[in-house]
Amino acid sequence: MKYAVDEIIDKIALLENIETGQIKEVDLSLLPKNICEGNIVIEDNGYKIDKDLEKIRRGRIQDKLNKLK
Repeated sequence: MKYAVDEIIDKIALLENIETGQIKEVDLSLLPKNICEGNIVIEDNGYKIDKDLEKIRRGRIQDKLNKLK
């Protein structure tokens, strides 16, 4: 599963499933140490940050914002 880190509150990260939009709470100790809001993580026997997918998604968001201007 692929998730976007929506919010980090205390020691809990709220992860949004990219496909379904459902929110999942995950203890920060289960995530990579350098995790931050906006990161994309893949759940596969643990959690790993996917920098490539994050870059693509940020680019799409930036394009949409530029079209609004």
